[in-house]
Amino acid sequence: MGFTSSNQHLLSKIATSLGHGEESPYFDGWKAYDKDPFNPTQNPNGVIQMGLAENPLCFDLIQEWIKKNPKASICTAEGVDEFKDIAIFQDYHGLPEFRNAVAKFMGRARGGRVTFDPDRIVMSGGATGANELIAFCLADPGDAFLVPSPYYPAFDRDLKWRTGVQLVPVPCHSSNDFKITKAALETAYEKAQEANIKVKGLIITNPSNPLGTILDRETLRTLVSFINEKNIHLICDEIYAATVFTDSNFVSIAEILSEDIACNRDLIHIVYSLSKDMGLPGFRVGIVYSYNDEVVNSGRKMSSYGLVSTQTQHLIASMLLDEEFTERFIIESAKRLATRHGVFTRGLAKVNIDCLNSNAGLFCWMDLHRLLKESTVEAELALWRLIIHEVKLNVSPGSSFHCSEPGWFRVCFANMDEETMEVALQRIHTFVHQKETVVPTKNKKLWRSNLRTLSFSSRRLGLDEVALMSPHSPIPHSPLLHART
Repeated sequence: MGFTSSNQHLLSKIATSLGHGEESPYFDGWKAYDKDPFNPTQNPNGVIQMGLAENPLCFDLIQEWIKKNPKASICTAEGVDEFKDIAIFQDYHGLPEFRNAVAKFMGRARGGRVTFDPDRIVMSGGATGANELIAFCLADPGDAFLVPSPYYPAFDRDLKWRTGVQLVPVPCHSSNDFKITKAALETAYEKAQEANIKVKGLIITNPSNPLGTILDRETLRTLVSFINEKNIHLICDEIYAATVFTDSNFVSIAEILSEDIACNRDLIHIVYSLSKDMGLPGFRVGIVYSYNDEVVNSGRKMSSYGLVSTQTQHLIASMLLDEEFTERFIIESAKRLATRHGVFTRGLAKVNIDCLNSNAGLFCWMDLHRLLKESTVEAELALWRLIIHEVKLNVSPGSSFHCSEPGWFRVCFANMDEETMEVALQRIHTFVHQKETVVPTKNKKLWRSNLRTLSFSSRRLGLDEVALMSPHSPIPHSPLLHART
């Protein structure tokens, strides 16, 4: 029997708090999708999931590898001889071959320009667990981290909810493509100091979620200089490192540390996972890589609460140690992401919708400010509700990412098959045309009429765009089971 609201006093303050963020628009979009999920045949007028940053575009390569390497799994006739050694208790350090494999893959995903020490790898249950683990290691309740905004909405859950840590947004602006500046960092830091908030570190995502952009070498050097001056930590979330699909000049913070730069390396930490680069969020493989020995030791103790199963470690180790496979996977994934991104952004451009110029990630940062009635968060959320409930697309409003400018939306393009993306683009085209030409009071009725006509038998995209679509993107079989990211 579940607890009723009258029994909430029996639970802890953490359990009954709103720290999870489930009531935010970001998660409300998920609820709308869960209630009415799109299906091409069973529910063609349902909500299309465009709020899920997931990467299944190369699942065929992984499935092919598994079929060729049945011994990698202890649940096959070929691999069952390893069952006892894998199934028995393992300590929280992780299987040596797993840590070695992840370290090698991290290097390969960064172009082979840096190497990683397997003994500095601390495992956790996905990036969510890794972010919370590093927050527990570095900060006490009430302490704060600076976070350039817009930033991933679930950071408010991952880093704050159970740790009691605060996040201080560092507003970035479209006037310079939302780039991080030292002036903005200094301003945020000084305001926190004036409010008697102890700043323990700076958190960045590189490549950025939600922007899909990468930080250049000079910016990273500036960030290292800033945290070194303030004697605070730098946490680099690099979980999208291998999703860079054009101009593959991604620079990891590890590369900066390999330069002759004045820096206390004990202040630098990397969060990584296989959820985005490999498209395996369900495997819950999260990593904290720290240059601080005490963080590694303390993190390993804390990781007892969120270990990766040894069965998963065993399979992942076999896969990632196959260098021929990983090289092919990274190259092919970049090609398919570039194709998908190109088709989607060109489709938006047909109705004059611009996106921030990006070359990484599984999403676009879409500019809809011209469709707002006024430049306010309230107007943005009104437009978002219309898109969710009438256009039937789950996109995420910029305000849920703490964006300082109304009218920006994150829209994911890699988690669906090509036909579903086509339907999504058709819906966007119809909506924009009606929004700009039809009297507002008639929009709702006319939109619902037109929505019923948008199915896979509708007008297809131009032949030049169809030719650019990847033929390998699988259809998600059970969208309600996907990890929410």
